[in-house]
Amino acid sequence: PCRVSGLLRGLRAQAQAQAQAQAQAQAQAQAQAQLLAGRGCRKCSSARQREQEEEEGESTAPDLYDVVISGGGMVGTAMACSLANEPNLSGKRILLLEAGNKKSDGKLPDLHSNRVSALTPGSAAFLDCFGAWDDICNMRYKPFKRMQVWDECSDAMITFDKADLLEDMGFIVENDVVLMALSKQLAAAADRVDVLYRSRVVKYTWPDPYQVPDTKPWVQVDLADGSKVETKLLIGADGPNSMVRQSASIQSVQWKYDQSAVVATLHLAEPTDNNVAWQRFLVTGPIAMLPLSDNLSSLVWSTSHQHATDLLSVDEETFVDAVNSAFWSNENHSEFVAAANSMFKSAFTFLMPSGMSARQLPPSVARIDPQSRAMFPLGLGHATKYVGPRVALIG
Repeated sequence: PCRVSGLLRGLRAQAQAQAQAQAQAQAQAQAQAQLLAGRGCRKCSSARQREQEEEEGESTAPDLYDVVISGGGMVGTAMACSLANEPNLSGKRILLLEAGNKKSDGKLPDLHSNRVSALTPGSAAFLDCFGAWDDICNMRYKPFKRMQVWDECSDAMITFDKADLLEDMGFIVENDVVLMALSKQLAAAADRVDVLYRSRVVKYTWPDPYQVPDTKPWVQVDLADGSKVETKLLIGADGPNSMVRQSASIQSVQWKYDQSAVVATLHLAEPTDNNVAWQRFLVTGPIAMLPLSDNLSSLVWSTSHQHATDLLSVDEETFVDAVNSAFWSNENHSEFVAAANSMFKSAFTFLMPSGMSARQLPPSVARIDPQSRAMFPLGLGHATKYVGPRVALIG
């Protein structure tokens, strides 16, 4: 019995030892499994983090456009409308950058603006291609059929007109009217043209002239709000001091005329057909009267800076008298110049008997629109080139 009990005690001790060894082995196995699982999670976490960083990098990459137009004035907006309606550019991404606010679709003001443009039939046909010309015609514009240009110092005169005065030579349109028509067409093309209003460009980054590995071949546009866009073609429509032109290192030739233009809206003494554009060359510079309606015309008087300042400072009655005198007065008529002109006129009549046009008298001015007088300096600006790699200048 003693030996049996001792054997049993030995077996129990051995069983307990085996159980403890198994428990330790299981504990070690669980620890190793947890360790491996932790390593695996860290690997997965790192992979997921890398994927997330790549996705974030892709999401913050600049939008790529086929064409970006910098400048949303008449020229830039017209270009955007034209590209949006070009069938060959269907599906292309176009962006217009405009520093100002979105143009309102409000009612046209009763008073005419003193900022007008003379549009040729070719310009009208261009605007008609995308519907803007119909909008202009439904607002207000004035066609002219004849131009008369004459000299203050003599009877020299030249006229321009179409055959039998049946066709329009051009059209006088307020800049605001043109912009309203273009804005309407731009809104209609919202699915084809993106517009960023109140956007200011701070930098243009140009691609290398030769393809370099790991570099983008597009122009990058940095905006003041921190956003960036890229474009395959950048069109600069940002005026005479174009940032696009300067950034592209395109030189320009500029010449100040040392003159200013005085503009105003004139009320004629009596209604007429008012379909003639008048221009007289004075000793101090040319003065022009362009038709706006049957009883309104737009004045553009080019003269010295001092004279322009004086014209803005006098009262309205004195200003009207000065305008009428500029078109009608013979104070600076020169007999010598008149005699020379008479000889030339006789020779011209001999060579072309039917080549002289009848002289017309310009209308008299009764008053001006209040607050319509303004002046601005005159000058010439011309870029040395208008097309370069990934860039074009317009306007």
